[in-house]
Amino acid sequence: MMRTKTALGLAALGLLLAGCAGSPAPAPSKPASRADTGLDRMERLAVTANRCWFKSGDPAFTAYSLAPELSSFSGKPRFLLVPRGKIEARPLLVVEGFSGSTRVDSYGPLLNGALRPRLEADLARWRSGSTSCDA
Repeated sequence: MMRTKTALGLAALGLLLAGCAGSPAPAPSKPASRADTGLDRMERLAVTANRCWFKSGDPAFTAYSLAPELSSFSGKPRFLLVPRGKIEARPLLVVEGFSGSTRVDSYGPLLNGALRPRLEADLARWRSGSTSCDA
């Protein structure tokens, strides 16, 4: 009886190993891509804007603060320019990305003033992939 159980166990082990000896599963042709939420792009834009406009001490931006709102459940990660020290104030500039798109919109009262050409040039350069602070 013991010999029969051992023989059955060895036979089952042999079948199991034979199943593993087959050809390996083919490797995927492309790595699985994750959904484009726009978050990476908007994070890069916000970091660059912070470095170029604020950390550099640029006098054109001393009256403003950057307020990132990158964790968005709406699929529109964004960052805001608000009056300095008033994070809860109405935004003066909104820079907003979109899920699954390279589209980045910007709007707000700062685009109606003297900073418009600078803001548009910087944002266009950064959207294209540059992280340079100079035009």
